[in-house]
Amino acid sequence: MRSYSKRIERDLPRWREAGWVTAEGEAAIRRDVASSAHSLGLANALAILAAVLIGFAAMSFVAANWQEMPRILRIGMLVAALWASYTTAHVMAQRNMTAFADAAILLGVAIFGASIMLISQMYHMDGSPADFVLVWAAGSALAGVLLRSNPALAFTMVLIVIWGLMEALRLERVFWPFLLPWALVSLAFYWQRWRPGLHLSGIALSGFLISLGYRLFDGHAHGLVVALGLGIAGIGLIGEHLKQDLRALWQGILNYGLVIAFAGLLALQFVEKPELDVFILLAVLALALAIAAIAWGLHSGNRGALWLGYIAFSVEILSIYSKTVGTLLDTSLFFLVAGVIVAGLAALAYRIHARRAALAEGVSV
Repeated sequence: MRSYSKRIERDLPRWREAGWVTAEGEAAIRRDVASSAHSLGLANALAILAAVLIGFAAMSFVAANWQEMPRILRIGMLVAALWASYTTAHVMAQRNMTAFADAAILLGVAIFGASIMLISQMYHMDGSPADFVLVWAAGSALAGVLLRSNPALAFTMVLIVIWGLMEALRLERVFWPFLLPWALVSLAFYWQRWRPGLHLSGIALSGFLISLGYRLFDGHAHGLVVALGLGIAGIGLIGEHLKQDLRALWQGILNYGLVIAFAGLLALQFVEKPELDVFILLAVLALALAIAAIAWGLHSGNRGALWLGYIAFSVEILSIYSKTVGTLLDTSLFFLVAGVIVAGLAALAYRIHARRAALAEGVSV
């Protein structure tokens, strides 16, 4: 609904200028879209919450009475509940009630997970909890793809992340198989053209790559993380120039690359605990990268890069202060030098902006 509202906001002025819509009609359309967005947004949210609550209620009821039921009744109840959920989803989809259909699909996915657990207990099946989560994720992914349900796919990504964490902690090393289901679910997000899902994929992959710094080379691979982050950010920059119709995708890649690089730089400074001269060099690099992100965000209109730069700069400054609070003289000198450099960059940026504005107006500066 939000994307529809944004599209309407872009199109209405053009329609008014073309004479297709009157001023009164434009105001009425805006009021209708605003009221629909509010009512549907609340209804959609409540439908999802209802599905979660009903799912927990069903699992709690079955678990509480599980031992007293005949085995055939147990299986019959699980199958019936599963089919009832997906049948309800089909009916809601036929009535164009997409959010309610997604809620019913999520309910079915929850019942599927409960069915795996309860049936494995009933037949005393062996297996690790991670295997259970993986099978649950497979069922959720199948429902998300076949029924074109974005919330089900999002839940699948959450399950995949949980599975990867469980296996990585159990094995105490990098769990590379995580990347295969992550890639498959990410492709499903792209196939659905669902931007929030792609951001969820970006968050999951960023966490995995950042964790490499603590797993590879006996926990000293943070430099590799920085290199990976800068490489990913570079791919985003190049892609935005070569394929501008996918600008949002490339900007997202750039932003997640920046997050990974910043995380690696912070770990190099405050986890590795290098010598003072190396620490200062890394701090300068981190601040320079933050300023570059801010500059690029302002230049390209990438608000994500802009805010990441602001956040990274603030976190870096606060971290430096907390680390060097015992040596206030050195701290004040560092901040003074950094402040002078940033002030010089601000003056340079102002001059460049003034020159561009003057050239646009045909006046020499």
